[in-house]
Amino acid sequence: MNHRRGLETTTGQEGQTPAPSFLITIDTEGDNLWAGPHEITTRNARFLPRFQKLCERFSFKPTYLTNYEMARDPFFVDFGRDILARDSGEIGMHLHPLNSPPTKPLTADDHRYQPYLFEYPTPVIRDKIVYLTDLLTEVFQCRMLSHRAGRWAFNETYARILLDLGYRVDCSVTPHISWREYPGDPAQNGGADFFLFPEDHYFMDLNDIGRSGQSSLLEIPVTVFDTAPAPIRLIKKKFRRAAFIHRLANKIFPTIWLRPAKGNRRRLFQTVALAERLQKDHLMFMLHSSEFMPGGSPTFLNERDIEQLYADIEVLFERIARRFSGRTLTEFYYLVNK
Repeated sequence: MNHRRGLETTTGQEGQTPAPSFLITIDTEGDNLWAGPHEITTRNARFLPRFQKLCERFSFKPTYLTNYEMARDPFFVDFGRDILARDSGEIGMHLHPLNSPPTKPLTADDHRYQPYLFEYPTPVIRDKIVYLTDLLTEVFQCRMLSHRAGRWAFNETYARILLDLGYRVDCSVTPHISWREYPGDPAQNGGADFFLFPEDHYFMDLNDIGRSGQSSLLEIPVTVFDTAPAPIRLIKKKFRRAAFIHRLANKIFPTIWLRPAKGNRRRLFQTVALAERLQKDHLMFMLHSSEFMPGGSPTFLNERDIEQLYADIEVLFERIARRFSGRTLTEFYYLVNK
């Protein structure tokens, strides 16, 4: 796949400042993993062509960040190969360690606890990343260059392994959000804490992934904004380990991001408007593949929910298309790393 192809048509004439980038990221995984199923199914793959068709209508190019079970689903494999052949999107890597080979139990009940990848010993982490990278490369006949961690579980060890394997882009960071309160292995410390991480893209310091450094691994954070006034943000930072105070502040001044949910159309538009006001050079949308299927997630339970989801996405895309150009994650990497 030629990852540079298509940039000329979205950046305008030579020397002209390119339009800000709209990056669609889909965590492409099994059905309703929130429920911790012992048998993982992939029926949601059959619901993705409708979303892809909508994206192409606006000349947007999704990046499908793909995990193990979806890489083994024949329907999704054909779907992904077609997208690559038409240069209409990208396939990246997304890893949930529970069922991604080589499988190795970490807790008394991994299906219940769903441990984070960074909670495993480093050799196991590396083996899992190498295995899935090789599988995706073989199945889709292209290099894996983009990545998002399962359950947002990212750290320095993970980043170094990705760089060793030739990855160029990570998009696991959710600024202003900590996942510490969401446990994996109950004997360890919970999820990643991105509360103080930058909103804008940066090349990572591999000794501290929350800082800009000299590595060639580009972090493109998910578009997340804290709507609190500056004095409240300082209080939230000071007391960010005090869960009650933090939850209260978030209830009054919510964190907003470009992630559709029931009844959040207004917040989606608020996120776009704020990105424009702050002159951000990228806007990142995220959703899970299973959320396009009725009953595939706790959020969208039936056909009516799905139709409302598509109604919200369509008007959102119409709004975004006025100012932003669609790019894959790797196209954005080449844009900022000329």
